[in-house]
Amino acid sequence: MQTFTYTARDLKTGANVSAEIEAQDEKAAAKVLFDRGLSPLEIKIKQQGGLGRLRNRVTSKQKVIFSRQLSTLMNAGLPLIQSLSSVRDQTSNKAFKDIVSKIINDIEAGSSLAEALGKFPKLFDEVYVSLITAGEASGTLDTSLERLANRQEHDAEIVSKVRGALVYPLVVLLVLAAVLIFMLVAVLPQVKNIYKELPGAHLPFITSWLLALSSVVTKFWWIALILIAVGGYGLRRWLKTPGGREAADKLKLRMWPVSPLYTKLYMARFSRTAATLVTSGVPLIKMLETSAKAVDNVHVAESIKKAAEQVRGGKALSESLRGDPYFLDLVPNMISIGEQAGALDSILGKVADYYEKEVDTQVKSISTIIEPVLMILVGVIALIIVAAVLLPIYSLVGKNITI
Repeated sequence: MQTFTYTARDLKTGANVSAEIEAQDEKAAAKVLFDRGLSPLEIKIKQQGGLGRLRNRVTSKQKVIFSRQLSTLMNAGLPLIQSLSSVRDQTSNKAFKDIVSKIINDIEAGSSLAEALGKFPKLFDEVYVSLITAGEASGTLDTSLERLANRQEHDAEIVSKVRGALVYPLVVLLVLAAVLIFMLVAVLPQVKNIYKELPGAHLPFITSWLLALSSVVTKFWWIALILIAVGGYGLRRWLKTPGGREAADKLKLRMWPVSPLYTKLYMARFSRTAATLVTSGVPLIKMLETSAKAVDNVHVAESIKKAAEQVRGGKALSESLRGDPYFLDLVPNMISIGEQAGALDSILGKVADYYEKEVDTQVKSISTIIEPVLMILVGVIALIIVAAVLLPIYSLVGKNITI
C-alpha cells in the first residue's frame, strides 16, 4: 500500500477537501474517493522526509538482485507476471516493492516489460531498457536479465574501487583539519595565557601568527560555517548545470593523478556496456547512442556520438574512434580486430576485462602516491604546531627569565 495526498471536491457540499489516503495505486485511490462521494482534483504520492527517502532508496545491490532473481525465475519457466510478483514479495524495500507493483499493473494492462520499466528512468537507465527490449524481441529475456545483472555487478565493483581511492585522502584531510582546529582553539590559547604575564617574553613569529589565526577562528567561526554551507550549496547547484557538468568532467580527464584512473574507467564502462548490448543483438548505432549515456562523462559521450554519426555514414567503428583525444588507442585497435574477425562482442568484453584490471592497478598506484604525500603534510603541520608551542619555551630559557 502507498500513501497519497489528494485534493477533491465534495459532491454534496461543493467544498474542496485535502487529506491523505492509502491505496495500491492512484487508480485505486481515485476509486475509493469516488465511493466516498468525492471527485478527485489531484492525487499525488506523499513525499517522505529525508530519513524516509534514505531508508527506501533503491541501491545498486537491490537492482542486481532484482535482475538476477527475475532471470532465474523466468529461466525456470515461470510466466513474467508470476516472476515479478515473486520478486516483489521477496523485496524488503517498500519503495522498490511499490515500483514493481506498478510495473506488474502496466504489464497486465498490455504494456511490454521494457515500456513498464521505461517509466522509471532514474532506476532503470536506457542501457537496461534497451537490453530488455532486445531480449523481448528475440525471446531471450532471461538471458538479457542475466547479462544486465553481470554488467551491474561489474560497474558497481569498479565504481566502489574508484570511490575508495578518492574517499581515503578526503577522510585523512578532514581528520587533519579537525585536529588543527582543536589545537588552534584549545591548546594555543593556553600558551598565550602562560607567557603574557612573563616580563620580557616575546612570542616567536610562528606562535604569534597561529594565535592570530586562533583568534579569528574563535571569534568568527560562524562566518566560516556560513561560507562553507553557501559555497557547498552553490557548487552543488553549479555542478548540475550543463556548464558545471562539462567543467567537472573535463577536470576528471585532465587533473593528475586521477585523470589516468578516470580515463581507464570510462574505457572500461564503454567497452562493458557495448559488449553487453552487441551480445544481446542491439544494432550498432543504437548501441553507440546508449553507451554514450552510460559512460557518465559528457566529453567521452560526445566522442561516442560523433563516432555514431560517422558509422551512420558508412565508416567503420574503429576508424571513427581512432585518433579521438578521449579514447585510448587500444580501444579502436581492438575493435578493428573484432570487426575483421566478426567477433566484436567478445573483443569488447576482453577490452572491458583489461581496463577493469587497469583501473584496479591505477587505484593502488594512486594510493601509493597519496599516502606518502599525506604523511608529509601531516608531518609538516605537526612540526608547525610543535614549533609554535616549544619555541617560546626555548626563547625564555635563552633569556634566563624566571617565573
